This record gives sequence, C-alpha cells and structure tokens, in this order.
Amino acid sequence: MRLLKRATMIVVCLLTLFAIYIQLTFKRKFDVPVTGIRASTDPAVIARGQYLVNGQAHCYHCHTPDSIKNLGLRGPLIGGNAFKTPFGDIFTPNITSDSATGVGAWTDEELAQALRYNVDHNRNALVGVMPFNAMSDEDLTAVISYVRTMKPVRNFVPEHDINILGKALMRFVIGPVQSEISRLKPDTTAAYGKYLAYTVANCNGCHTRRGEAGGYEGDPFAGGNEWKTDEGTFIAPNITPNDTAGRIARWSYEVFQRRFRTGRLLEGTPMPWENFQDMSESDLKAVYNFLRTLEPSNHVVQTTFEPAPNANPAHQADEGKERSPVSGR
Repeated sequence: MRLLKRATMIVVCLLTLFAIYIQLTFKRKFDVPVTGIRASTDPAVIARGQYLVNGQAHCYHCHTPDSIKNLGLRGPLIGGNAFKTPFGDIFTPNITSDSATGVGAWTDEELAQALRYNVDHNRNALVGVMPFNAMSDEDLTAVISYVRTMKPVRNFVPEHDINILGKALMRFVIGPVQSEISRLKPDTTAAYGKYLAYTVANCNGCHTRRGEAGGYEGDPFAGGNEWKTDEGTFIAPNITPNDTAGRIARWSYEVFQRRFRTGRLLEGTPMPWENFQDMSESDLKAVYNFLRTLEPSNHVVQTTFEPAPNANPAHQADEGKERSPVSGR
C-alpha cells in the first residue's frame, strides 16, 4: 500500500508539473515570412475586398454577433460569437478598425500574416477556422484594403476560454500554416471554382463531414455535418455528382443559379445565403463547373432539415420546398 500511495503521489506530482508547464508555455512565439502585402486606396481594389468580405468569404457570418444577425443585419464585424469546441470556447475577434478592441492598431503586414499564416500581431498562433491561408496576393490585398475602410466600433471580446487539452494542443501541435498560394485569376474554369470552394467560400468546411475533433473524415463534399438550432437540425447535403445520392447532381446551371439567387428559405440554416446569392455570374459558373468534376460519392443524406418539435409550423411547409430540385437547400 505504501508503494502504491507513493507511486500515485509521484504520478499526481508529475501531472501537476506537466499542467503547470503547459499553462506557462502554451502561448508560443513564431516568426513567419514577410508577405509584403499592403492595403490599397484604389477604389477597384477596395470594391473587390468588399465583394469578398460581404460575399463569398461571408465574414459577417462569424464576426457579427448573433443578436445583430437575428435582426437581419450583416454587420458590423465586431466579433464576440463563441465557437463551443472540445478544447474550449473560441471567440471571434472584432475586425473593425477600432484601435483598442479591433485591428486598427495592427499593421497591414500583421493582418496579412494573420490571414496567411495564422499568427497574430503578438506572434502567437491563431486557431484557424477559415481556410484563407492560400488566398491569392490580389485577394488578400483587397480584403485588407476593405477592412481598413470599415468604421471603427469599440467592442471588447472575451479572451478565448481554452481548457487544458486546448492549451496542450497550442503548446505541442498548433502553429503557423504554410499553404501553396493561389496564382489564379477570376474566370469560369473548374480550377478557379475549386479555389473559391476551398479557399474563399469554404464550401468544403461544411459539406465534408468532420469528426468530433474537427478533422475531415468523410468523402469530399458528400455532406453529413449537422447543426442543431431552435428551428431544428440542419444536415449538409451531398453535393457531389452522384446521380442518386448527390443533392444537386442533376441540376443544370440554370437551376443552380436560380437556387443561389433565391437566397434563404429556412430560418436558422447555417448556409450564408445572404452572402452567396450576390455572387457574380462568373464565380457561380466556376463553382458549378468545379462541383461537376468531383468524385461522385454514394454517401446518402436522407434529409437536410429535421424540424424541432416546437418549431414554427411554417418551416414544415418550407421543408417541402427545400426538397424540390429547383430550390433545394
């Protein structure tokens, strides 16, 4: 018994020391390459940034508090939404140009490094949520140029509430991201559509099934991720060109375009229709052309919306519309 107690105490002491070590060292400093990105005052560049931020990149979807979004507003991008993860609560930052609570005091280079390498102005690693790291220099310049024009709004966002597991990941796993930077120019090709679907609009992030730890484990774009809301449960559909399992496999481009222009049909859906419905004709064609090149997956998603028992009855009627080949979710 004495040996057992002694062994237990040694293990407890070692675990305690390990936890203290993680607590003191999880905020590692990193040096990353200089991007050379600088904000532009060219109206065309700023307009491109506005199109990306308010459109395909759907920044408001995360950086505008839900209390404001629920009023039907797209901004301001003052942060504060919490992502509940097994590793703790991650709060979206204020990305307005406020110097105290936003990114107003950050240099253009610091903003560029945050988006490209997931390293903040203090050289600490950021928890990457969106896949903007491979964004082209032109698009990255446009985004930063537009962010610089946004009205500063003072809004203090809580520090991330990361548990010991999350801090261990920060200490030993999470670090800067190195991505192959896109050199593509906007056109209607499948190659450019792939860039939009993976790097800008993040279609892959929702339509490819993830495991509990957040890593991808399903067929690309085969659906299956679930979001539970007050309205019900939304399930990402299979959007590969499988004739039986693929939700949009038999859609012509005209049907695809009409669905995007229609916008939101169900309240609570995680799909940022307000942003995507304003995509340019060229970008819509590029995404459509890319989706046609995907490997067909036979992963079956039975329904994309299951109403909650106490949901608005109107949602039941809308769900019927959602199943039609012309206006599916």
